[in-house]
Amino acid sequence: MSGKRSSGLTEEKMRKIAAGATVAGVLLILFLVVILIVQFVQIGVANRRNAEYDAEIERYEELLKNGEISLDFLQQEETLRELAIENGWIVSR
Repeated sequence: MSGKRSSGLTEEKMRKIAAGATVAGVLLILFLVVILIVQFVQIGVANRRNAEYDAEIERYEELLKNGEISLDFLQQEETLRELAIENGWIVSR
């Protein structure tokens, strides 16, 4: 009876191990690339949002400089609530 398994790595086992390692490596690289793409998209969204906020700040500074609006008016609670709602904030009373 030769019920004993042969010990050691045969050429077939080596090929299976190499194929498995290759598949695992490719999947890891794909996973990392997807994460990288998601991060770049999030950075782009954050940069666009910052640019929008900077434009709004410049607009209000210009309104203040021209005297079309006062700082006291902008600091009133109702004005702040309206500006928050315009910019997508949910305001609870």
